[in-house]
Parts: sequence; C-alpha cells; structure tokens
Amino acid sequence: MKKFLVVGLGNPGSEYAGTRHNIGFDVVDAWAQASTTHFSPNRYADKATISLKGRTIVLIKPSTFMNLSGKAVRYWLEIEKIPLENCVVVLDDLALNTGATRLKLRGSDGGHNGLKSIQEVLGRQDYPRLRFGVGNDFAKGRQVDFVLGRWEEEEHSAVKEGIDRSLKMLETFVLAGPAMAMNQFNQ
Repeated sequence: MKKFLVVGLGNPGSEYAGTRHNIGFDVVDAWAQASTTHFSPNRYADKATISLKGRTIVLIKPSTFMNLSGKAVRYWLEIEKIPLENCVVVLDDLALNTGATRLKLRGSDGGHNGLKSIQEVLGRQDYPRLRFGVGNDFAKGRQVDFVLGRWEEEEHSAVKEGIDRSLKMLETFVLAGPAMAMNQFNQ
C-alpha cells in the first residue's frame, strides 16, 4: 500500500486559528473533515489518517510551531516510512493572490520560516509543496501582522475556493501523481 504524508503548516493555539499563516492547518482540517476522520495529539504533531483508493494518507499539523516544523516532518517521514517524494507541505504564500494555489516539487524557502526549518532539518529542497496564496496587501514592515492576521470578510469566498481546489489537487497528487496535479490545478 502506498503511503503519503501531507503536512499542513501553521501554529498551534487558538490565538492563531483562522489566520493567514495557518492556511496549511485549514487545508488538512478540511480534508480530515471531508473524510470523516479526526486529528489526535501525537508526538510533534496532531495526526489523522485517511484512506483513498488503496492509499494511506497521514495528515499532520505540527505542534512544534512554524519555525520548528522540520522536526515534525522528519519524525513522521521516518516513523511512517514515507519517501520524501510522497510528502506534500501545504503553506501560506505572500507571492500568490488570495486563494490561488500552486504545486511545486522543489525550490527555496522563499523566506518562509516553516520551509526554512524543513530544509535545514532534511538538508534538501526537493520535496513537494502546495503554496496557498494569502495575498500581500500590507504596509511596508507589517508582514508579520498581516500573516498572523485573520482573513477579511471579502476574502472568505476566495479562501474557500482555494481550499476546495487544494483538496482536489492533493487527491490528484496521491492518485495520479504530481505532474497530473500540476497540469490540472496550478494557477
């Protein structure tokens, strides 16, 4: 049976719930909810497992905070014996418009502290990541406030569409591979 690890990046705690920086948590939460499974606290992460046409997908939300996400990713890759190419990291991206999604198979951390931690711990950059656009409508020097801020009312429909597209993209990644997922869903 083929196994996959889908890592939603975010920060634990109610003060971070619903913020732009926690969109990775929101995506994996939506997939767990759609699959009628629930997250349970585990080592370095809250974890849920779903099955999809003979494949096992381990969903995690690291409890290590964004800046130490690499520790949780490495632990769950090793414990579950999942190859790195079957791991997808879901994260917020300031360079994409709100709700836009893009799957990439490698790349730099782009200044994202979660990716920076993962790349430091794994010692490589060649792992899939689903970048979820949060826009960049903030004043100079206000980036932290923006990403740790909650969505504006007028952004909610774009965010919901982006989450729905992300779930379809992740399912396609698992069932048909990354090339098909990128061809069908990259914007």
